[in-house]
Amino acid sequence: MEKIRCAHILVEKESVANEILEKARKGESFSKLAEQYSIDGSRRRGGDLGFFGRGTMVREFEAAAFGLKKGEISGIVRTQFGYHIIKRLE
Repeated sequence: MEKIRCAHILVEKESVANEILEKARKGESFSKLAEQYSIDGSRRRGGDLGFFGRGTMVREFEAAAFGLKKGEISGIVRTQFGYHIIKRLE
């Protein structure tokens, strides 16, 4: 089974997600942005979620994550938890 490693930033408001995405795409450190803005426990690890396979994450998140190439940052992904920005690490 294919496993990938991603980091993410989770926020409650789409407007905040847009601001963070702009900063990330301009080259600001993704892990530092996660530590500063993310509302979930992964913030302590710079947003790193570790390795996961298909069927582990919610559908919208998984579809976006598996569609990324290594080093690529997603657009904003809305799930029942809020608004995610995902970066594929490996």
